[in-house]
Amino acid sequence: MEEIKILVVDDESRMRKLVKDFLNKKGFTVLEAADGEEAVDLFYEDKDIALIILDVMMPKMDGWEVCREIRKNSKVPIIMLTARSDERDELLGFDLGVDEYISKPFSPKILVARVEAILRRTGKTEAADSISAGGIVIDKAAHIATVDGTPMELSFKEFELLTYFLENQGIALSREKILNSVWNYDYFGDARTIDTHVKKLRSKMGDKADYIKTVWGMGYKFECPAE
Repeated sequence: MEEIKILVVDDESRMRKLVKDFLNKKGFTVLEAADGEEAVDLFYEDKDIALIILDVMMPKMDGWEVCREIRKNSKVPIIMLTARSDERDELLGFDLGVDEYISKPFSPKILVARVEAILRRTGKTEAADSISAGGIVIDKAAHIATVDGTPMELSFKEFELLTYFLENQGIALSREKILNSVWNYDYFGDARTIDTHVKKLRSKMGDKADYIKTVWGMGYKFECPAE
């Protein structure tokens, strides 16, 4: 795999090492920063950083300040880490152009999966032909989705929506973000179309319907029991 650099920014060295070890196992090159100022300096020094994992609470410059500074000049994908689970923080993150938002404590495996999904979307890595979670299997090449081995009769957009949910497990997704990603940026319809599609999708998922959880006032999150 071509070298892909990821900048991990956290004032806790233990957390940086944990994330770095998991990313290294997947073949990623990891740069580290212990505070916001160091992160900004590193980012501007190295033009090849493909993604940033950014903690919110840090000395010198917090994650929000770092995000604002980087967004002035770059659309590099940013995953925000925070100990808070306040919905207002998530909304602020999306307003600032954060790509994903993960609350601590989190599963390192889920974080790596998020990194890989974002890099696939931005064309940095090759997309997988299939993806699975909690008994749901999606074969992208064949455009087939099954639940516990039984094929689901899905429309094109339902298939795309379910795929997007599986690629974004554990992440709260705003309706706007879902529209932009699944319906594309040129869609000018009502965001409530997402609610309609989610309702139909849930009806076809049997006892897995509750994997798609509603995040009130924001959107949805796909979560399933650990396998």
